Amino acid sequence: MGLQLDTSPGAQRHVSVLRDEAVSALAPIDGGLYIDGTFGAGGYSRAILDMADTKVVGIDRDADAVQGGASLVEDAKGRLTLVQGRFGDLKEIMHELGVECVDGVVLDVGVSSMQLDTADRGFSFRFDGPLDMRMEREGASAADLVNELAEKDLAALIRTFGEERRATQIAKAIVAERVNGRIASTAQLAKICEAVLGRNPDMIHPATRTFQALRIAVNDELGELLRALFSAEEVLAPGGRLAVVSFHSLEDRIVKTFLAERSRTTPNVSRHAPATFAAAPTFIPIIRSATPGDEEMARNPRARSARLRAAERTEAPARGASDPLAYGVPQLSALTQFMARA
Repeated sequence: MGLQLDTSPGAQRHVSVLRDEAVSALAPIDGGLYIDGTFGAGGYSRAILDMADTKVVGIDRDADAVQGGASLVEDAKGRLTLVQGRFGDLKEIMHELGVECVDGVVLDVGVSSMQLDTADRGFSFRFDGPLDMRMEREGASAADLVNELAEKDLAALIRTFGEERRATQIAKAIVAERVNGRIASTAQLAKICEAVLGRNPDMIHPATRTFQALRIAVNDELGELLRALFSAEEVLAPGGRLAVVSFHSLEDRIVKTFLAERSRTTPNVSRHAPATFAAAPTFIPIIRSATPGDEEMARNPRARSARLRAAERTEAPARGASDPLAYGVPQLSALTQFMARA
C-alpha cells in the first residue's frame, strides 16, 4: 500500500503534473536519497517513496505546505524529511542536514493549486482577497509593487515577467486608479486589467499575465529557479538525475538554456562573455522535452502548458554560478532596488 497524503480539500486539489514521467526520469533506487525541491502537496515525494526503498528531503517555501505534509512524514516512518526553505538554497539545506550528495532532484516550478485556491493568499483573480502573493508571507507584497513602483517600472515588470504586450496601458491605468486610494485586493486589480484589455470568453482572463508578472517578481521565481539549477549541479552525485517541470516560457527557457549549456561539448559562444574552450559537460540530456498527454490535460487543466526536461549528472566538476542574463533571467534594476529596501 502506498503512502498516504494529507486528505484536506486544499491538498486534494493539487495534482502533480507529469509526475510519473518526472519520477521515472529520476529512476529511484533502493537506498537512494532524493530532493523534492517543490514539495507542495507531496505528490512527487510520495511517488519517489513508493517506487523504491528511498529517502526524500522535501523543500517548500510555504509554511502551509510543510505543515500539510506532516501526515506523510509520519507515514513515511523516517524516510521523509520536510524543510521550510527555498529550493535555490538546496545545497545549503543539504549541508545543514549533513548530506554531501544526492541521487536525484525534482522541481515542479511555479505556484501550487493550494496557493491559487486560497483566497487570502492573493495569488488568483478568481477569488477576491488581499493582493499579497508572497509564498513566505514576508517582504514586499504584490500590493506594495502595484502601489509604489513608478509607472514606467511597473510597465517594465508586467511586460518582462508577464509577457504582456499592453503592459504600458495597464501600468498607466493602475497609476490612475491608485490616485483614488491604495489598490489592495485581487478583484480591484483584475477589474483594472479587464477595463484595459476587455473580456473575451474564448481567451485567457485579461488579468492572467499581470498576476503572473507580479507573482514572479514578488517571489523572485526566475532567480530562484536558476539558483536551484546551479545548486542541483553541486549536490548531484555522478549518475544522479535532475528533472524539472515548468509551466511557462520564461521558466522553460531558463531550464532549456542551462541544460543545453551544461551538456555542450563545443566552445561557448555568448554575447555576454568571450568565447571559451568547452568545459567537460556536467549533464547528459535524458528528456529534452516532454509534454502531458491528452488524458492528463483533460483531467488536469493546469497541465496544459507544462513541459518536462531531465538530465543525468556526469563526473565532471560543477561549474558554479554565472551571469543570470546568460540563462534568460531578466534583471530589472528598479525592481531589485525596491525589493532590497522592502
